[in-house]
Amino acid sequence: MKIVSLIDNVANNKNLTGEHGLSLYIETKNHKLLFDLGASSLFLENAIALGINLQAVDTVILSHGHYDHGGGLKTFLQINDKALIYIKKEAFGDYFSKRESGMEYIGLDKDLSKNQRIILLDKDMILDEELSIFSSVEIIEQRFSLNKKLKIKIEEKYIEDDFQHEQNLIIKADNMKVLIAGCAHNGITNIIRKFIALEGTAPDYVVSGFHLSNPSSEKSEDEQVIYELGNMLSKRNTKYYTCHCTGITPYKKLKEILNNHINYFATGDVLNL
Repeated sequence: MKIVSLIDNVANNKNLTGEHGLSLYIETKNHKLLFDLGASSLFLENAIALGINLQAVDTVILSHGHYDHGGGLKTFLQINDKALIYIKKEAFGDYFSKRESGMEYIGLDKDLSKNQRIILLDKDMILDEELSIFSSVEIIEQRFSLNKKLKIKIEEKYIEDDFQHEQNLIIKADNMKVLIAGCAHNGITNIIRKFIALEGTAPDYVVSGFHLSNPSSEKSEDEQVIYELGNMLSKRNTKYYTCHCTGITPYKKLKEILNNHINYFATGDVLNL
């Protein structure tokens, strides 16, 4: 299995450009797939620079209904005419972020929701022997405080997002189980707990943002919260590759606890498993 970061906030490769967003290209024995599509068409530019043919992609999974994960959807539909795109049915809702200037729309392009290749999911789904998608995560450890700025607009009222539009991917290949998540708005420990309930064991690898920072406000979760998360993650023999909304400063704090069990996964990085 090979996982390539096409989009992350950080780019360590001088030939590539990062942006606030996430897009992962994944190759397995049976699939060439994309998990998320970044905020713009930049994922395609980086793929071309890396020699990756996105016309060959057969499956796309969008983690949730925010622009920084699905902003490249229109571009992808234009350059690929075969892939099925799996999105949670709630993902085309009215999602906003509370900024200093007011409420800012951060959702997807609703005009794309009627595309015949988009499959709107209302439950967990096993795609085949390699891929399965799950949501409906029970919230035991509470969501991080930065989530409180994220809203959904219902009948002209802005209420706190419950992230029913978030979904996660399980890949089973090469005698490994891998969890792929987007921002883990529902809490990475809660998501791992659901993974264990489904699979009977913890994932061997996790690739995910942890939503510990907000680039627009340049704020991160409290140090104590980050260290508590690190201690919880350290209890499992799992290797973590984090990215995007984790933020560099929180990542460095997690690294103090998890050492070689966590690495940052920047634009252009390649993970061969």
